[in-house]
Amino acid sequence: MNLVTADQPIPIYTLEEEVILTGKLFSIVRFDGMLTHQSEMLIPHRKAYFLFVLVRRGDSRHWVDMTQYTLKENTFYFFGPNQLIVKEEPKPMWGTAFAFTKEFLALQENASLSALPLVQNPQNGHELILSEADVAVVEDMLAKIYAEHSRPGEWQQRMLTAYLTVLLTYLSRLYTEQFESNPFLTDKLLLKRYQARIDEHFRDLHQVSEYASLLNVSAGYLSEVVKAQSGKPAITHIHERLMLEARRLLFHTQQSLKEIAFDLGFSDASYFNRFFKREAGVTPADYRVTIREMYQ
Repeated sequence: MNLVTADQPIPIYTLEEEVILTGKLFSIVRFDGMLTHQSEMLIPHRKAYFLFVLVRRGDSRHWVDMTQYTLKENTFYFFGPNQLIVKEEPKPMWGTAFAFTKEFLALQENASLSALPLVQNPQNGHELILSEADVAVVEDMLAKIYAEHSRPGEWQQRMLTAYLTVLLTYLSRLYTEQFESNPFLTDKLLLKRYQARIDEHFRDLHQVSEYASLLNVSAGYLSEVVKAQSGKPAITHIHERLMLEARRLLFHTQQSLKEIAFDLGFSDASYFNRFFKREAGVTPADYRVTIREMYQ
């Protein structure tokens, strides 16, 4: 696996820059034994868009953050803009992929898609196991979306939104069944909003009170709801997000500990070192050595 050097930040690929799945706001493509994304092989990167893939056949390997996956048949995969991806093998794949940007979600007719669990991905998941019946439903909807995307016209956007709403709602139900144990109630939604704000601001906001201000609630109320819904103190969610990003950077890049500390909003490297050791039980330097030895 290649490592990103200190003077070479982790690349972020836009949808317009993609070689195969190219589009401005939305794109869909079918793979019939195609070797996908060969230019990205072994390069840690992020995508500036949401990517969804139904794999009918294929067994290539890739990493999402620090977890390795081997593609499974009849499985649905999904990526968000914040996840760090490394693709290991240029193997052929059969299936369908579609992608859209945050700007696509910002369109008025697509606003409801942003709230769906599969898009929010609060559990930081990556794959959905599909039954034969699920595959039939998903393939049918993807065929409709593919056909509509090939028919530009006055009604195209509305039809795409309608089909996407059905498909992503169906997949979100599967998501909650496979990743969630509780229904989406008012307090649960506040937890999701809190986690979403952390994802947006974890580099510059490290206190629960700062997020409470963003959410227009008191820090006490936010702490109470988050603890009741998640079983963890509100501050723990902030620390876990910082640790996730720290582990990503330690594993995938050659950035120094000082550079990582500043990137994550710590005032100095020694404070970051103490924070990481308190959370992980080892220093950042020891973690970097151990995790790389483990996967060599």
